[in-house]
Amino acid sequence: MYMGLVQGVADIVEAARLPGRIAYTLRFPAHLTEGLVLGASVSIEGVCLSVTAIDGDLIGFDATKGTLDTTNLGTLDHERVNIERSAKLGDEIGGHMVAGHISGTADIVGFEKNTDDHMWLRLRVPEPWNRYVFNRGFLAVNGCSLTVAAVEGDVFTINLIPETLRQTTFGLYGVGDRVNFEVDQQTMALVETIERSVSSVFERLAGQYFERKV
Repeated sequence: MYMGLVQGVADIVEAARLPGRIAYTLRFPAHLTEGLVLGASVSIEGVCLSVTAIDGDLIGFDATKGTLDTTNLGTLDHERVNIERSAKLGDEIGGHMVAGHISGTADIVGFEKNTDDHMWLRLRVPEPWNRYVFNRGFLAVNGCSLTVAAVEGDVFTINLIPETLRQTTFGLYGVGDRVNFEVDQQTMALVETIERSVSSVFERLAGQYFERKV
């Protein structure tokens, strides 16, 4: 489990394409290697992966076919990734709860300046996931907890502040690229609960109506 607060950026030293997987070797910032052990969970561009090798600041991860099919890890054309260590009891909750289980990838359809140092990031989120994204709601993008600023159909706008741009890999992306996204699990549960409840009410009312007709 993560907070959606990117703690640093790691360099991709190697991405070895092997049968059914890609074996990544990343160079971590020194402060993020402290206490790291084999099998630990780390968010890489928002994807929860397990540590497979440790050699000083060189950390290994495997992304299997299922992960590569769902995320952008197999198609990255830059050499840096967002990283976040898993949350611990007592950590500050500064973002929102993120599982690292990517819902899918969204296309960047707009990326332009809002002010001199702020950027508008516009994403097209595919069905069925777009029904869980609301104005002022949460959306994790490449592991970063962000607030939706505007909704226009299936296109969602996010305001990236200078600190977010400085601390993350967003500046390496452009229009036409794909980013990983994870919808807020609480929002998804609420939407589905309401939909089931409304559907149940309509079915009951319809049944009563036809009974009276008979």
